[in-house]
Order: sequence, then C-alpha cells, then structure tokens
Amino acid sequence: MTAFEEMGVLPEIAKAVEEMDWSLPTDVQAEAIPMILGGGDVLMAAETGSGKTGAFCLPILQTVYETIKDIREGKSGPQKGAQSSGGGSKVQWKMNVYDRGDAMAISPDGLLCQSRDQQTWNGTRSNKAVYGKGKYYYEGTVTDEGLCRVGWSTEKAKLDLGTDKFGFGFGGTGKKSWDKQFDSYGESFGINDVIGCYLDLEKCEIKWSKNGIDLGKAFDIPGHLKSEPFYAAVVLKNAEMEFNFGTKAFKFPPQGGYQALSSVASENCKESKIAGHGATKATPAPNAPQAIIIEPSRELAEQTLNQIQKFKKHLSDPEVKELLIIGGVNVKEQTDILAKGVDIVVATPGRLEDLISTSKLALSQVRFFVLDECDGLLSAGYGDLINRLHQQIPKVTNDGKRLQMVVCSATLHSFDVKKMAEKLMYFPTWIDLKGQDAVPETVHHCVCMVDPSIDTQWKTLKRHMVTDGVHEKDRLNYEAHTPETYSEAVKILKGEYVINALEEHKMDVALIFCRTKVDCDNLEKYLQERGKGKYSCVCLHGDRKPQERKENLEKFKKRQVKYLICTDVAARGLDISGLPYVINVTLPDEKQNYIHRIGRVGRAERMGLAISLVASCKEKVWYHSNCTSKGRGCYNTNLTDQGGCCIWYNEPQLLNDVEDHLDVTIDRISTDMKVPINEFDGKVTYGERRKAGGSMYKGHVEFLAPTVAELAQLEKKAQTTFIDLKYKKKFANRQ
Repeated sequence: MTAFEEMGVLPEIAKAVEEMDWSLPTDVQAEAIPMILGGGDVLMAAETGSGKTGAFCLPILQTVYETIKDIREGKSGPQKGAQSSGGGSKVQWKMNVYDRGDAMAISPDGLLCQSRDQQTWNGTRSNKAVYGKGKYYYEGTVTDEGLCRVGWSTEKAKLDLGTDKFGFGFGGTGKKSWDKQFDSYGESFGINDVIGCYLDLEKCEIKWSKNGIDLGKAFDIPGHLKSEPFYAAVVLKNAEMEFNFGTKAFKFPPQGGYQALSSVASENCKESKIAGHGATKATPAPNAPQAIIIEPSRELAEQTLNQIQKFKKHLSDPEVKELLIIGGVNVKEQTDILAKGVDIVVATPGRLEDLISTSKLALSQVRFFVLDECDGLLSAGYGDLINRLHQQIPKVTNDGKRLQMVVCSATLHSFDVKKMAEKLMYFPTWIDLKGQDAVPETVHHCVCMVDPSIDTQWKTLKRHMVTDGVHEKDRLNYEAHTPETYSEAVKILKGEYVINALEEHKMDVALIFCRTKVDCDNLEKYLQERGKGKYSCVCLHGDRKPQERKENLEKFKKRQVKYLICTDVAARGLDISGLPYVINVTLPDEKQNYIHRIGRVGRAERMGLAISLVASCKEKVWYHSNCTSKGRGCYNTNLTDQGGCCIWYNEPQLLNDVEDHLDVTIDRISTDMKVPINEFDGKVTYGERRKAGGSMYKGHVEFLAPTVAELAQLEKKAQTTFIDLKYKKKFANRQ
C-alpha cells in the first residue's frame, strides 16, 4: 500500500501518482487530502510548487468518480422503484431533494432533514401529496436543538411554511401559523419530541399532537384549498427533524381512523411536479458538473487541468470527463462538450460567467466549489462574481451531500480572503503551512532606489525605453524639477537599471515583473532592440492571445528565451522550476504579492536573488479601475478623482509597508547592482544549492554546540533513570 492509499486514496489514483514520481505526499497534501475526502471545507496556504494543486484535485477527482459510480449502480440520488408499503405508487414517500431550500440537507432515504444555517429558514416538501378525500397522518421527531415548523402545504405554498395562504405550520415556539399569522397553539416542543401531523380531508381540518397528546383543531381548510393536493412540509433554522410516513411503526399511532401517508390509495396520491429530471431519475443533466475550479489565469487553468488528466489515467468505467473553460477559445467547442456531459470544470472567471448566464452551464449539481489563488481572484475584482455563483449553487446536493468549498492561496493572511471565507465557507479547516509571511534564507532580496534627482542620465540618453504615455499631454521640461518630469525620468531609468542587473549578474534566466500590460510590452520591445538577440525575452499577460501565451510560457520553460516579462496576474500560481533571478521593475501594490514574487527563487535549497527597483519619488501610472474599456484604447491621462484613469503611485510608502509586514529592513544596493555577500553564507552562486562548509558550517557548530551538549546529558540521565526503575521493579516483583 502506498502512502497515498493510506490516506484513503483509490489504488488507481495512487498508481498514477506513483508514476508521476510522487513517492510521498507533501505537507499540504498530507493535511488537505483526508479533510476534503472527509467532506470538510478547507482553506490552504502554501507556496506554488508545494503540491497544493494536487492537494485539492486528487480528492475531488476521487469523490466525483465515486459519485458517478454510485449513480450508475443506483446507490445515490433519488431511489428508483422503491415499493411503498400500502399505496399503488412505486415511489416511496420521502422529503423531496429537488424541492428544498439551499441549506436544507436531506438524507439519501429522504427521512432526515437538517439545516445548519443559523440566519435563515430553509424548507422542503414531500415528493408526493394527498388529495380528494381521506384522513392522513405522519410523524416528525426533533433530533437536534433548533427552530422548526412542521405541517402541510400545497404546490403554491412557499418553502417558508406558514407564511402564505397555501401552507399550515406548527412551530417549536408553540405557535401555529398561516398567512403570516402566528397564534398560540398547544405548547412548545424541542429535541426528542414527536409531533404528529393530521390532515382530515373529510372535515377539511388540520391539527397536531405532541408525544401522542392531541392538541385539538388548529385550522379549517379554506374553500379554495379543499381540492388542492397537500404535501408533508417542514422548515428549519439550524435544526434537524426525522420523519416517519408509516413505513415503520409510529411511536404514537393515530386514533380516529387516520391512515399513514405510506398507505394512501393511488387514486388519492399525486407525485410532485418538482422532481428535477423526473421523480425516479437520478442522472444529472449533462451540462451540470459536480466540481467547478476557478483559476485567475489561462496558464494556471491549463496547469490544473493537466494535473487532473494525469491523476485519472487509470480510472475507467465510469469515465470522469473534464473541461477547460477559458477565453480566447471557440465557445461553440466548449458548449458542444458541455452538451455531451462534463463532470469537472476548470475555468477562468470571464468565460465561465458567460456560459452560466446563457444557461449553457448549470450549477444544480455542483458538489465542489474551488477558488485557486483566491487573493489574486479578489484583487482582480472577481469578488462579486464569486458571491453570485455561490448564491446560485445549491448548498446541499440531491443525494444529501453538503457543498464543499476549497480556497487556496499563497497568502491567506489577506483581509479580503478572511472576510470571504467567513461569509461563504462552512467552518473551514485552516491548513496554513506558511505561517506569517517571511522570506526564505535561500533568497537574497534587495532594493535599488531610483532617484532621478541624483542619477540624471535620463536627461541625455539617446536611446531609452518607451514609457507608458501617461505624460503625453504634459509639457515636460527636463530642466524643471516638477513631479511630472521626475515621474517620466523614473520610467526611463528603470529600463536602464534592468539592463544593469542583467549584465552585472550575467542573468541567463530571469522572471521580470511589471505592473501593467503596457509596461510589459514596452520592456519587451526595449530589451529586444537594445540587445539585438542578447536579451531574448517574451511577454505573458492578458492582452496576448491564448496560443501566444502558451507558446511563450513553453519557450521560457524550455530555456529557448532568457527572460519572461509578466504581470502579477499572469504569473500567479505558475510553477516554473529552477529560477535563480527575479526583477521587480515596480513594487506590487499589495505587500503579500512581494512575497509571492520573490518566492519564485530560492526553492529546493537553491540560492536566489530578487532585485526590486523602487522610485524615490511618486510616479504617475495607469489605473483603469472604473474604465469602461478596462484600459483597451484608453488615453484618458487625468487622475481618477478628475474622471481619468491615472493615479500617483507611492513606491516609498509601499516599500515601508513591505518592510513593516516582514519586520525587516531590506538591503539597499547601488545602481551598479552589486550585491554584497553575507559573510555567514560564504560564496553564493545563484541557482545552485547553498554549499555547506567554511564559515557557515563553523558558525552553526559554534552556535549549536552548547545545546547539543546539554541534550546529550539529558539523554544520558533519562536512559539511566529508566534502567534504574526497570531493575527496581524487577527486584520488587521477586520479593
């Protein structure tokens, strides 16, 4: 048995994992896989490359596969062909999984109902109704504390029983209710109490009993409802009730000629119209997947889909069908695949929303809702979309399983992520393998200040990087010390400093972060023109066509080009191994993203260098937050408070925020980009493993020697004490 099988993973999936050379689960996989398989909501904080994609893809794939198999074998969903004990219908009486509130959970046999929503009422009705004539009875037992109302409703009634003219309820507070009228009746009831529900279609009366004690007539059925079919109904708020329709002995059998609902004659029984794809059909619609995984970028979505395909290599009969939904691809191809049947969807937000809004993709069967790189999704403005989708997804599946949410990110310490988790997730388990943000020892990170008042070469450069155009309408005077002039100077100098860093450290491979897509394009063009092949590079951002992005990423991974220039969103979550260098042309506007960026180097005990270029003054930049075109073809260089699309970017303040967050002072380097070597680390070659020996080894020994000696003495004492006690006990037994 493999280590993955010991966590409950199917042997077929474990075999595929073994063929991927995953001999042991990573820390995040060891924590998350059992939790997700066990049905829990999970918040994961782990770095890219830690195995978190596998940590959620693997258990989701397994659960979806097992669910499909159960449906095929008739073990899941509404049961087929169950013969009731006395009626002519072959469908057994139960609560209807298709006719229920979002947070109403119903057991597979349809007899136990539970809602753990503490804020709202959630109701359900039975799958069958009685009408015409006769006297009928069923029992409901309160099996957990909470608020509940139980009784009878018609097809026109709301699920919030007793709040309109079409339903009659009796609540645990001792109130009967109809048409929003709550009047005292009988007495209150709670856990372990058995409530008998009586319907007399001869006299047109409704009443209840508590633990066998008749509470008397509660309602006369109005004339307009006498011919209506009546369903057993319940509404719960953080409560649980179990029902008996007569398939087993009643705890308090009814008196006065009332019969169990399970023995209703077929001529007085009607099946609910609300039954999904048929009251006896358990197969979900083909365009209704069981899992939706949302990724912030096309590249990451493709990466996740690829993992699922590898995991399912040995799964067959039934087949699990997955679909990649991203923009830039012919939508008809995606809708055709949806129509044929899909179980797992991996998607980017835009195209996913389009398919849902046009009913091409249904959310009725979603069991897993996954937000990967959640902080990136929220910072990109998809918070409202996530809330809307969550509201549309049923909180309990048709076979009584609760919706599971999995949220993954390199940083869970974001306020927005925490706020979203509190609102949407159900008592999530935090798997935080990062703890408070910190920079690994294997990463040298430093800052080069860009000060146009000191370095004035920007005034005389004949060739420099084309800037982003925010100052095109400003009358710049290179001899005037205006904020606009210095802002333009910063943009020019940063292009030169990137060249300085590449040359000084002979960077053969590097990830270069720019703030905007325009900045990426400008830097790519400048490096290509300046180097004439020496600085081979490609771009990765949202305005490039999907096929180009895919090809560019492959070129960089295969080292066909030296540098990948990208925005935060495009690079988020991509697992690019063996990176020795990162350059931040501009600091990110969120301090957590600083860790995310520089954490791309210094992995697998290999040393890495991250250099950030920080303007000493404010810089005017594009900010298309309210732009109708999202920046495409936008030339409005006014500030946002003047109806424009620009802001003043304060990098000195951002640097202070990062240092406060990390509780460190980041080393400053000069514009020649020379990085001083820390004596403790000894000689460093970026991209290679940190070498032991020399001053580093000596320093560790000197530091740890006293502690090691103390531990040795304690171990000796413990062993001696154990031996003494052992022989004393042996001697005492002989006495």
